[in-house]
Amino acid sequence: MKIDILTLFPEMFAPLEHSIVGKAKEKGLLDINYHNFRDYAENARHVDDEPYGGGQGMLLRAQPIFDAMDAIQAKNPRVILLDPAGRTFDQAYAEDLAREEELIFICGHYEGYDERIKTLVTDEISLGDFVLTGGELAAMTMVDATVRLIPEVIGKEASHQDDSFSSGLLEYPQYTRPYDFRGMKVPDVLMSGHHENIRRWRIEQSLRKTLERRPDLLEHYSFTEEERKIFEKIKQERETLQ
Repeated sequence: MKIDILTLFPEMFAPLEHSIVGKAKEKGLLDINYHNFRDYAENARHVDDEPYGGGQGMLLRAQPIFDAMDAIQAKNPRVILLDPAGRTFDQAYAEDLAREEELIFICGHYEGYDERIKTLVTDEISLGDFVLTGGELAAMTMVDATVRLIPEVIGKEASHQDDSFSSGLLEYPQYTRPYDFRGMKVPDVLMSGHHENIRRWRIEQSLRKTLERRPDLLEHYSFTEEERKIFEKIKQERETLQ
């Protein structure tokens, strides 16, 4: 995968040189390039200006962004504009991006964008209902979430298939050695060696956790017949306790 990032602060992306993303680059699975679009500004390196019609703040000018995009010469990229007004980023969207060959992220600053910049864009994306000082942190988060899904980046594909949100549910609890840590013991079912019981326990725990913490995820979740039976049992138990 090839990723190009348009930003005023390329140095902020140093964390992407490490951990899983850094290893993906070392393996040749990923090529990331950073473009300071201030270098493309025609007007004394000014990338922002006052909005026509008045108003608070400054807007990113179209010219530096357009010229930076021309310099990249991408063939058929997915172009993501980081914008608080965009669609909220989630695991399904990361999985979608992971199937692309080339991505371009445009990191904004100031009050907003000249609307004409959006003619270059395929996707307007937000991390959530809050505003950051710029798009860099959002871009790093999205790149990290996307790159780890590229085949061969993580050793085993199953490593991320059970992640929270990948299945539509929150992930079940997990444990490792020692069995007894400060009086807190690993559930007996995980020590039983009975794979079918462990599998059913994990389904139940995922459903319980999702119901307790993110019940909204269950509103559109497609239950299997087995999951539906387990979920009904969980709800009956909760009703009895109430």
